[in-house]
Formats: sequence, structure tokens, C-alpha cells
Amino acid sequence: MTTRSRATNDSATDMKPKMPLPVLEQLHADIDERVRLVRDGHPDWLCRMGCSGCCHRLAEIPRLTAAEWACLRQGLIELPEEQRDQIIDEVKALNEQTSRPILCPMLNQADGLCRVYPYRPVACRTYGYYVQRDKGLYCREIEARVDAGVLDTVVWGNHDAVDRRLEQMGETRELTEWFREF
Repeated sequence: MTTRSRATNDSATDMKPKMPLPVLEQLHADIDERVRLVRDGHPDWLCRMGCSGCCHRLAEIPRLTAAEWACLRQGLIELPEEQRDQIIDEVKALNEQTSRPILCPMLNQADGLCRVYPYRPVACRTYGYYVQRDKGLYCREIEARVDAGVLDTVVWGNHDAVDRRLEQMGETRELTEWFREF
């Protein structure tokens, strides 16, 4: 088993995990392009590795497709055993947690970085860059900038289209369900 050291800056997006399906790989590439376009127009964009606001405010246990789980699972396998065991314990605790919001179990609370950043699910990749019809942007900080008129030139990604692509990948389960097989 190899251990991948966690990157500490945005160059982590350059680390390409092995994708279980070409469809997921293409979706990641399309999301990465939308993110690049937004950041090119707004170099001070809030959402990036190290900003963990959304990781502290998950409204529910994330749902992943089998392809997303295979990708995330690979990232988990590459972690040092101690970190992996800590994540497993935190995921198990989610089964008992009834209060919301949820803290993402992949987040390293000491440094605010995602322990599986290159392998993170689609929802994590789109957060702050995509908008969903009738549901908004989700990020309070970005919504405040939108309300102030600062982000009038942003061309948001269409999260409904992303969801349709994910639906074509088949079965989805809650993260806690996938972990039962890990």
C-alpha cells in the first residue's frame, strides 16, 4: 500500500487519482474547467482547498454514486492507517448523530484540510461554483457577495445538470452505507 502525502495548496488538483469510470473522470474534468473559469475571473475566490466552511456545515450525510465511492475508497486506502481509522470512527459516529449540521469526517480539524482532497466526491468539487434551481448557492459567504453585487459577472455551473449526470452512473448510497463495506 502506498501512502500519498496530503497536499497543502491548490496544486492538489493536479494530482489525478485513478478514476474507476471514464464517465466520472469526464465529469471531474468538466467541473475542474468550470472552477478554473470562475477562479480566472475572480482570483480571490473563497472556495478552494483550505476553506472548510462547507465541511463544517453539511446539511445531511452525503450520498455518493458507486463510482464516487470507488474513487474516495482509493484515497482512503492511500492514507496512513491512523488517519484512515480516525475517519472510520468519525463515519460510524455519524450513524448516531441526529443534530445538524454535520462535520465532514474527511476534514482534518487541526489544519482545516481535506485528507482525501484529490479523491473528494462531486458535491465537494461543485460547492461554491455551481447553483441549483430553487436551492441557491449554499455558501453563506458567497451568497453575501452575490447579494452585494460583487459577483455579477460569474457564470455559475448548473448543478441540476451535474445531478442528472450522476444519476446516469447508477446506484447512490449514503456515505455511512458505503463505509459498511470498507
